[in-house]
Amino acid sequence: MTLQQAQLATTATDAKTQIAEKVAELVAAGNPSPKVGLVPTMGALHDGHGALFEQARAENDLVVASVFVNPLQFDRDEDYQHYPRDLEADLELVTRYGGDIVFAPDTQHMYPGYPDAPQIRVSAGQMGRMFEGASRPGHFDGVCTVVAKLWNILLPPAPAMLRSYFGQKDAQQLAIVTRLAADLNIDVDIRPVDLVRAPSGLALSSRNVRLDDHGMEKALGLSQALHYLADQVANGQRLDIEAARDIIRSHEHVELDYLEIVDPATLTPLSGEVLATPLEQEVLALVAARVPPVRLIDNMLLAP
Repeated sequence: MTLQQAQLATTATDAKTQIAEKVAELVAAGNPSPKVGLVPTMGALHDGHGALFEQARAENDLVVASVFVNPLQFDRDEDYQHYPRDLEADLELVTRYGGDIVFAPDTQHMYPGYPDAPQIRVSAGQMGRMFEGASRPGHFDGVCTVVAKLWNILLPPAPAMLRSYFGQKDAQQLAIVTRLAADLNIDVDIRPVDLVRAPSGLALSSRNVRLDDHGMEKALGLSQALHYLADQVANGQRLDIEAARDIIRSHEHVELDYLEIVDPATLTPLSGEVLATPLEQEVLALVAARVPPVRLIDNMLLAP
C-alpha cells in the first residue's frame, strides 16, 4: 500500500486550514470527537523518533508533526546555525510513519523580527533552572515559549481535541511541558512516550553513535545504576543512592554530573528523611554523566 504524502504547511494559516479541513472530513464521516496528535520536533528526524509517531498514529485520527529549529533553545548561535536541516527527508520520514500534516515555519514566521523578537517569552521557572537547565541556562524557557506557540497555532477546532507527544527520555522536559499546560490552562493532553532501551539496557540516543566500544561499555553504568535502585525498590529496601553513584564512578574517565531522586511532577529533590526509609510513593531517578566524548542523560520511574 502506498502511503499518502504528508501535507506541508509553512504558515500558521495554512496549518490551521489543513487541520480544520481534516477535522471537518472526520466529523462528516461520523466521528463525533476527532483526536489530533501533535509530535513537536526540531527536524533532523531519524527512526529513533519512530516511537513518538507510532504512538501518535495508534491513538489519534490525525497526526501532525512540527519541524522547527528553535533558536531560543540554543546556548550558542554557532550550534543553532550548524544544526542539520533536511525538510525533504523529514517529510519522507513523517510520511513513512503515517503522519498527515507537517508544519514547518521559518524563523521569521514564528518570531517576526527575530533576533529582536519575541519580546514576550514563557519562563520555565525553578523547574527550568535545575539539572539540565543549570548547564544550559534559558534552554527550557525557549522550549516553553515555542511549545506554547505550537499548541496555540495547531489547536484544532471543536469538537476535536489535541494531544501532544513527548519522550520520557527527556524526563525534565516532559515534566516542564506538563506543568506548562496546567499552569497556563492550555487545552492539550500531554502524552508521554516510553524511553526505548537497547538490549544492553542503554537508553537510545543519537549521541550514542559517537561512542566507541569502550565508551558504550562505560555508558552502561548509567542504566546499571538506575536498575540497581529499581531492584532496591522492588525488594522493599531503602535506596542507597551513593552506592548507585559509585556504580557510575567505577568506570574510568566517566564524570558523574548528578544522580538524584526527585518528585516526578515538580522535580524537587526528595529529602534525606524521605529517603531514609523504603519508598512509599512513586519517584523519578535522574542521572547525567559525561562519557567522553559525549554527555548522556537517563532516568527511571521508581514505584513501590
